[in-house]
Amino acid sequence: MTRSVQALAYARPSALESSGSGRRLGLETAGGLTPRGAEAHPRFFSGFLAAPQVAARGLLAVADVAAARYHHRTRPGSLDPVVTGNGDRLRFESFSGCGGVYARLDVLDEGLGGAETGHGTTNVDVNDPLREALSRMTGDDPLYLRVGPEEMAVTTLAGAVVEKKVPLPDRWLRGFAEAQVASARFDLRAESTGPEAVRFLRSLPRTQARGRGPLWMVPSGRSLRPTTRPGPDAVCLAGPHRLDSLERVLRHATGLRVYGPVPDGAAAASAWEVTLPGTRLTLTLSPDPARGFSGEGGVLEALATEESGRDAELVAVLLAWEPRIDPGDLATRAGLPVERVRTALTRLGTAGRVGYDVADASWFHRELPYDADHAERHNPRLLEARRLIAEDAVALDGDLATVASGDRLYRVRHADGVLSCTCRWWSDHQGRRGPCKHALAVRMVRRGATAAGAARGAVRGAVR
Repeated sequence: MTRSVQALAYARPSALESSGSGRRLGLETAGGLTPRGAEAHPRFFSGFLAAPQVAARGLLAVADVAAARYHHRTRPGSLDPVVTGNGDRLRFESFSGCGGVYARLDVLDEGLGGAETGHGTTNVDVNDPLREALSRMTGDDPLYLRVGPEEMAVTTLAGAVVEKKVPLPDRWLRGFAEAQVASARFDLRAESTGPEAVRFLRSLPRTQARGRGPLWMVPSGRSLRPTTRPGPDAVCLAGPHRLDSLERVLRHATGLRVYGPVPDGAAAASAWEVTLPGTRLTLTLSPDPARGFSGEGGVLEALATEESGRDAELVAVLLAWEPRIDPGDLATRAGLPVERVRTALTRLGTAGRVGYDVADASWFHRELPYDADHAERHNPRLLEARRLIAEDAVALDGDLATVASGDRLYRVRHADGVLSCTCRWWSDHQGRRGPCKHALAVRMVRRGATAAGAARGAVRGAVR
């Protein structure tokens, strides 16, 4: 498996300290992007939190996911959470080492006491001593939060004294992007109040029986109940143990919202949002504990055209760290149709440049601190589709196409905007995990891709 390495450099370890006026939580930042450009130690916030215990336990839940592998529980992952300042909120994000769970803690305007935040994205140091200190926190004594270096130290830091080098598998990088795209297709499917939410979440089994399909949850009064058959209002819950991190905040929960796609009988991703005073904690789960987000294929169509690449470059210039991105407003400013803007946002999501908030049903601007081209140039199906085009393996014949791959010929049919294929991938997944490489190659050729262009794209990707 191909890996890259992310080097994180902190000025000092993050720490929770006591003082005469309460407690002080200092979260140290590594290199990140802000409106001023790249900064070694950006500063996003300093002020008192409205609900200290809620924020502390929510941050621990995000750190739990960053350190977890829910499938084949081997050595834990160790990537520090990402924080984004969007002016009116702080967003802490993480992704599990197995690539199947995405976590985000949104500390909203009311949770920050109305204080503004800076704008930008970086990693924050969440070390073991800090986790222990946060776990021991009791009571609601005032908590002063600082995200970034001390005010006096902003311009006087001599250099990093804490360094971490984290290996990032390609599937981890692709999965982080795919989780955002999957969430953009979700609708609110069920909602319950605090007490019912706590009872429901604590009643879930901690394991999923081998050989059995996922659980399905349907609304039942003010709560949810499990069922084995996915009805029209059902939400898939694959691997209920992957919600264990929510236990950190349940005593403070004011409600539960569950999001998912319209069920079609197959296992699907879902998002589970616990509402808290001034805060939201959301876990997004892949369709199966053994199946990460990296292979879902939701981004392939957006990556497959040069037009979407040009549109994404234009739209990216217009982003300004907004907490909610309005595609219609962007379309007006960019002079593009709204659908092309939506495709551009999907493409930007693959580069970590936007995320998706199911509660707001909206994209938000952030810049993940990793190579923005990585997800595209290491996507196996996209690379294989370009190879097929470069080898002139696609022959069009009206609504049909033939693709020569190896010593076999595959037939790709176009009907009602959907491409189907005679390959094993299509037979297994029926388009639920994006197009196969043959259908993707046909789609690209129909949009004007040529053998020479595909060959140049393959070379560019290889030498980046």
